[in-house]
Amino acid sequence: MSDATPLDLPDDDLFGPDNLPYGVFTTEDDPDLPRIGVRYGRSVLDAGSAAESFGSPHADLLREPRLNPLMAAGRPVWQAVRAELRSWLTSPEHADVIGQYLVPLEDVTLHLPFEPADYVDFYASEHHASNVGRIFRPNGEPLTPNWKHLPIGYHGRAGTVVVSGTPVVRPRGQRKAPDETAPTFGPSRRLDIEAEVGFVVGAPSRLGEPVPQSAFREHVFGVCLVNDWSARDIQAWEYVPLGPFLGKSFATSVSAWVTPLDALDAARTDPPARTHPLLPYLEDSAGGEPGGLDLRISVSLNGHTIAEPPFSAMYWTAAQQLAHMTVNGASLRTGDLFASGTVSGPQAHQRGCLLELTWSGRDPLDLPDGERTFLEDGDEVVITAWAPGPNGGRVGLGEVSGRVHPAGGAEDR
Repeated sequence: MSDATPLDLPDDDLFGPDNLPYGVFTTEDDPDLPRIGVRYGRSVLDAGSAAESFGSPHADLLREPRLNPLMAAGRPVWQAVRAELRSWLTSPEHADVIGQYLVPLEDVTLHLPFEPADYVDFYASEHHASNVGRIFRPNGEPLTPNWKHLPIGYHGRAGTVVVSGTPVVRPRGQRKAPDETAPTFGPSRRLDIEAEVGFVVGAPSRLGEPVPQSAFREHVFGVCLVNDWSARDIQAWEYVPLGPFLGKSFATSVSAWVTPLDALDAARTDPPARTHPLLPYLEDSAGGEPGGLDLRISVSLNGHTIAEPPFSAMYWTAAQQLAHMTVNGASLRTGDLFASGTVSGPQAHQRGCLLELTWSGRDPLDLPDGERTFLEDGDEVVITAWAPGPNGGRVGLGEVSGRVHPAGGAEDR
């Protein structure tokens, strides 16, 4: 008989003491009591109850029903809480006490871990942007003239940010194919995924005060995976001249776990070489902490891996994105989410959306359950990722999943 406990993790566990991501959970016997949890292996630590038991000065923050108050407390508190959690979970003298507050992962329901304030989506992959340009402008330059000078983004809809596992209802809207004389209304025929990485803002900033790249760690609490679902046909008809709207605002799925930024220190890497001079607020070649992150992403459709996008290939870093979206004086709020845009690499199997993988439907994917160009009702998409950790280990990011449900409402017209 084994004497192993939930505290005894294998060395290669993706959710060990070097990770400690935050989430919010409920249990079957107390479904109306959301509380902050910390994932440890296949268990969830009831962080507030543990903090109270150990007399932590941060117990009140950890007993909140969402992460926002903890995120707003600022980096010194984030670091202190993380150190406490690590000590409680790894010190032998705490084993008997901390074990009381571990709940099996399969026995909890996970919820949206933070209340989103604003949502911004960027377009930071040169490979993705170039592929999209080649698809839609085959006779022109793949990149728009501004692409190498600033991180392009748009302001999205925070109210439709949902937690992993939430069904995604096929959106309806206007769509017009090139061979149609007028638009029609109905369910999207070209529903797509976008494998992205999201950055969650903790400490706010003042209106009128830009946030420089050097202050990135002081404001960004952590990282989550994102699937920013996209209705390509609705988007193609509406986006000129003002950009994404109904084709993007129906659902943005995020993982139930937010990985602290400090857990990804070993994954820091230099971004791709800059090919154009940058304005001072975006310049990042002067040394200091590398701005890129080596995250290895995997995208599966109905259990079959269809893409493995490398986040290290992203041209614009998260610090540059933060600097750009505040350089005009826009303020940050606790709970702001900004996402990278579709993550794609230079190789065909590294493309992070079906638009690229099938070249806008020209080259269907041949899967065991049939061909796919875009998503069909009932399809389930799961995005996972890991990053290099300390001492040759790995740090896992919480998965983000969603299953497509049929559109409701009126008939096509």
